[in-house]
Amino acid sequence: MRAEISFGKSLIGILFVGLAAASCTTTSKPAANTKTKQGQPAKVTFNYTAKDRDCLQRAMYFESQHSDEDGYMAVGTVVMNRLTSGAYPPSICGVVAQKRQFAPGVMTREVKPQAKTELASAADAILVKGARHPAVKDAMFFHTNGLKFPYDNMHYVTVAGGNAFYEKRDSNGMLQTPPPLPSYEVAMNYVPGESMLPPQFEALIPSAVPVPLPAPDPMATASTAQMRITAPVTAPETSPVTSVEPEPGMPIAIPIPRPAYDSVMLRESLPANGG
Repeated sequence: MRAEISFGKSLIGILFVGLAAASCTTTSKPAANTKTKQGQPAKVTFNYTAKDRDCLQRAMYFESQHSDEDGYMAVGTVVMNRLTSGAYPPSICGVVAQKRQFAPGVMTREVKPQAKTELASAADAILVKGARHPAVKDAMFFHTNGLKFPYDNMHYVTVAGGNAFYEKRDSNGMLQTPPPLPSYEVAMNYVPGESMLPPQFEALIPSAVPVPLPAPDPMATASTAQMRITAPVTAPETSPVTSVEPEPGMPIAIPIPRPAYDSVMLRESLPANGG
């Protein structure tokens, strides 16, 4: 009996040693190649409200001569280019409400009911889907098509909705304005509530302290000049506001009045798809 038990233990020992030796000489299979997901760069997020959406639609409607979706998208792209450039107020309503930049009464006039469906579609394409008018590119300026101005930095890109859109470029072809962010780097975040004008806009056009503007320049609709405010704007003693001081080094867009149309010349129309 003891001999049988001893033989059984010996047999188990032999099997164990054999398995151990096999495991030492067997090469383990390489792990399956797994592709590491490339991390996408973080997008720059801008908040918008229902009021901002309305401001965008108003700019598209009144500046495109109540035209069509192509004209709406072109003007909407200019608004978004300004918003993401860093040189204009960081809200849609702040951009659209700047004085002497967009059509008179853009914030107060009536939008015809028959245009609201197409306007809503264009606004949602811009805000929700990140769509842009491809021909507008980096343009942040436009004027009524057919006008001609004596400036050599107006680089025209397209015509849409009765407007000629252009970028400001120097003689070397470089943009003279801060470039806007491409749509794929922008995330629009909807938040409830009413839109408030940002501090930059209050500093730009305070109610009690007028900011001196440059002499009128016969430039086009949605044209601005860049300048820096290096000292706080102090209100009069009678004003409850003591001072308005922008953040150090922050570029502030100072609007230029819309041109007097009797001082400009007519020019030949650009092709509809631009160059």
